[in-house]
Amino acid sequence: MSLQTKLLNLVLNLVDVLLRVPPLFIIDELFRIGLGIPIGQNPLSESNDTFITIDSVDFESGLSNAILTQNDIQFYKILLILIGKFVIASCCCLAALCTFMLLREHLLIVYMYLISVGVVFVSYWGNVTTVKAILGSVQDGQSILEELLSFNFDNLTKNGVGMILFENYIAQIILSCVFSYVHLGPKYPILQKIWPITFLAPSFLCLLPLSPSLLNHSPVFAAVLPLAMVKFILWSSAFTIIQTVYGGYLHARNFISNFGLSALMETEWMRLNVPCVLRTFWILRLAEHALALHHQVGFDLGSIFTACKALLISGCETLTAVLGMTSLVSYLCHYIGSFFQWVLLAEDEEDKSIGTVSAILFYILALQTGLTGLDPEKRFIRLCRNFCLLFTALLHFIHNIVNPLLMSLSASHNPSLHRHVRALLVCGFLIVYPVSLLGYLWAHHPMSTWLLAVSAFSVEVIVKVIVSLLIYSLFLLDAYRSTFWEKLDDYVYYIKAFGNTVEFCFGIFLFFNGAWILLFESGGAIRAGMMGVHAYFNIWCEARAGWSVFMKRRTAVNKIESLPEASEAQLASHEDVCAICYQEMRAAKITRCNHYFHGVCLRKWLYVQDRCPLCHDILYKIESENDPKVIDGHFPRQEEEGEMAR
Repeated sequence: MSLQTKLLNLVLNLVDVLLRVPPLFIIDELFRIGLGIPIGQNPLSESNDTFITIDSVDFESGLSNAILTQNDIQFYKILLILIGKFVIASCCCLAALCTFMLLREHLLIVYMYLISVGVVFVSYWGNVTTVKAILGSVQDGQSILEELLSFNFDNLTKNGVGMILFENYIAQIILSCVFSYVHLGPKYPILQKIWPITFLAPSFLCLLPLSPSLLNHSPVFAAVLPLAMVKFILWSSAFTIIQTVYGGYLHARNFISNFGLSALMETEWMRLNVPCVLRTFWILRLAEHALALHHQVGFDLGSIFTACKALLISGCETLTAVLGMTSLVSYLCHYIGSFFQWVLLAEDEEDKSIGTVSAILFYILALQTGLTGLDPEKRFIRLCRNFCLLFTALLHFIHNIVNPLLMSLSASHNPSLHRHVRALLVCGFLIVYPVSLLGYLWAHHPMSTWLLAVSAFSVEVIVKVIVSLLIYSLFLLDAYRSTFWEKLDDYVYYIKAFGNTVEFCFGIFLFFNGAWILLFESGGAIRAGMMGVHAYFNIWCEARAGWSVFMKRRTAVNKIESLPEASEAQLASHEDVCAICYQEMRAAKITRCNHYFHGVCLRKWLYVQDRCPLCHDILYKIESENDPKVIDGHFPRQEEEGEMAR
C-alpha cells in the first residue's frame, strides 16, 4: 500500500469519526437536561403543596371544590407537559442515535441537508438584524440610496449603517453560494441564479425609502423560497429514508440469523469505530468546557487544580460523558499494558485485553456508584476513588502478564539474565507500589468500605506475586538439581493452595463489604447484580473448582499409596527410567500390571485417567495383601504380560 493511499485512508477515517461526533453532543445535551424531566427537583411540587393546603380546607364548601378542580387541572396540565417533553426528547435521542449509525455517504447527505437548513436561518437572522439596525439609524423620509447618490457618506459612516449593510451583503453572498452548492434539490440554472437575489433582497430593499412594516417583513419573504426548497427535499426524500431504515433492519436481521447477535455487535463496533469516536467526543467536550471556564474566570497557576477538578466533574455528568471518559481510560490502560509488555519483552497479546477489561470495570464502577447523579463535590471524590480501584485492578492485570513469563523462564532454564531481572523488577513494583499506596491511604483517610475494598485488592495482589515468586524459586532450584525432585509437585501444590485460599477469603470479604454498602450506604440494582455475579463466579465457582481439585488430588494420593513400593533390589534389576518423565528412578511404585513409575508422575497421570500409560490396564485395583498370588510386591500372574508391554 502506497503512502498516498495510507494518507487517504487516514483522512477518510478522520472524517468518518468527526461526522459521528455531533450526534453524541445532541444525545449528551438531552441526557444533561434529563430527557425533558427536571433533575433534582419535583416538577409537581407546586401542585403537591396546593393539595396539602387543600387538605386543611373544609371540603363541604363550594369554594374548596372549585379550588380542588382548578388544581387538578393544573396538575394534569403539568403532567402532560412533562410527558410531552420526555417523548420529544426521547425521539430526538433516537434520531441522533440512528444518525450516528448511518453509513458515511448517508451521513454526508444528512449533514448537507442540515447545513442547507442552517444557512436559511442564518440568512434570515442576518437580514432581520440588518433591517432593525437600518430602521433605527435612518431618519424618517430619508433613504440610504439618496445618501449614496448625493455622496453624503458622513451620515452613513457616522451611524455605522454603511458598514452593517456592507457586512450583510458579503455574508448573504457567501450564504447564497453555500446554499446553492449544498442543497439536495434540483439545481436548475434559473434557480441557481435566483438564490443570490433571494438572499440579498432584504438588503437591497433597505436602500429604498419603503415603509418600516414592509422592510420588517422582507426577511420572511426572502426565506420563503429557500425553505420551500428544503421542505420539498424532505418530502421527496421521505420514501428513501424509510427504505434506508428498513434496509438496515433487514441487514441486521439477516446478519443475526446467520452469524448471531454478538457478531453483529462486533462488526458494527468496528465499522463505527466507537472507541475513537467516544474519545474524540470527550476531548472536544472537555475543550469546550475549558474554553467556557477560561472565559468566565481565566486560568492562573493557583487555579489550575480547581480548573482540572471542575473539568473532571463536568466530564462525567452524563452517561455519554462517562462513556467518553471510559474510552479514554481504556486507551491509557492499553498503553500501560503495552509498556509493561515492552519492559518484560513479552510477545503475547495480553496487553490488548487490559484496555477492554479496564473500560468495562470503570464503567461498571461509574454505574453502580451513581456517578452522574451525585453532587459535584461528591462526584469528584467518587471519581477519584473509582480511579484508585481501577489502578489497583491494573496491578492484577500486570500480574497476569508477568506470572506466565516467570513460569516459562524458570521451567525452560532460560539463561537470559536480563529477562529474569526485568521480570523480578516488575514483581518488585507489584509489591512496593501497593504497600506504599496502602500506607498513604490509611494515613490520610479514615476507615471506610471503599478503603477496605482497596486494601483487599492490594493485599491480594501482593499475595499473588509472592506465590509466583515462591514457585519461580522452586523451579529454579529444581533446574540446578542433578536428581529428580519428587516432592516438588507437593510444594507447588501447597503454595498455590495457600494463594488460592487467601484469594477465596478476600472474595468472601469483598462480598460482605459490598453487602454492607448495598444495605447501609448506596444500594441499587446494578450493585446488587454485580454482587450476584461476584458471588457466583468468584466464590461459588472458585470454591467448587478448588474442592474438585482437592478431591482429585486426595483420591490420586490414596490410589498411589495403595500400590506397593519398589525395593532397591527391584529397582536395580529393573534398571530403567520412568516412562512418564524419562528420569532415573531412585524410588518407584509398582502397578498391578508390574510397571514401574515415579509415584509423583503416576499421581499426575491419575489426574487424567486411571489406566496404565503403557498397557492401559486399571492401575489401582490390586489384589489383597493376603492373596497368595501376590508375592513380595510382584504380580506373577501378569509378569509375562508386563514384560511384553515393556
